[in-house]
Amino acid sequence: MSIKIEKKISGYSVVKADDKTPVVAAPQSIEPESIAPANLGMAEVIQLHERVERPEVLVGSTYKIKSPLVEHAMYVTINDIVLNYGTEHEQRRPFEVFINSKSMDHFQWIVALTRIMSAVFRKGGDVTFLVEEMKAVFDPRGGYFKAGGVYMPSIVAEIGAVVEEHLKSIGMIVSEDLTEAQMRLIAEKRAAYEARAKKNSEISTAGEMGGAMVETTAPGAGEALQVTGEGTSFPPSAAMCHKCSTKAVVILDGCATCLNCGYSKCG
Repeated sequence: MSIKIEKKISGYSVVKADDKTPVVAAPQSIEPESIAPANLGMAEVIQLHERVERPEVLVGSTYKIKSPLVEHAMYVTINDIVLNYGTEHEQRRPFEVFINSKSMDHFQWIVALTRIMSAVFRKGGDVTFLVEEMKAVFDPRGGYFKAGGVYMPSIVAEIGAVVEEHLKSIGMIVSEDLTEAQMRLIAEKRAAYEARAKKNSEISTAGEMGGAMVETTAPGAGEALQVTGEGTSFPPSAAMCHKCSTKAVVILDGCATCLNCGYSKCG
């Protein structure tokens, strides 16, 4: 038969088998300061690790890769998990990646790559090392220039560039933007190149109208800037910059200068 205790317990007694006199222990006094409120615990900050279960819905982005090495475009989808939603510790972390394409030529290694990348993402921690590792992969057949004049040594390297772009968008990689001084310098270099190209074009046109051909030895003489993709305009004959890997290096005042990042061999 169970007995329901309706009063507050202030002490207890131990009855031995050979002793009928109970020994009563005095109740211990508890200082009010020693009682810790149960509702003052700190909120637990959840970090991504491999035991975090996949939620029903994930947010993500899809990026298009069009390489001259394959016939059809590739679509890279990176899904993110939102940790500590609605708190000051809210953050997005990559959770899984998928790559889809009509072309089946690279299906085997693409599936293997996406599974390994997804496993690394779910481990948590600093996953930004994947960017440098993938961008360092070179195709033995040679690389290519994607839209905008940026050189890509392989398809894997361009996938790494996509991952880098995504990690920058969610704040895991802090992009090093050009300073105002660098942007002014690039604008001045572009204006100087356009002015020189316009002047050479006018001289060439005047020579043709006068019945004589004017030969100029200036590199890129009479060559105007053309849009090469992604809203970026560089001369078609520009060389590749070894700093930003963009085909935007022209000769200005006898010195190779990049019209994209401002790098110059002359300092």
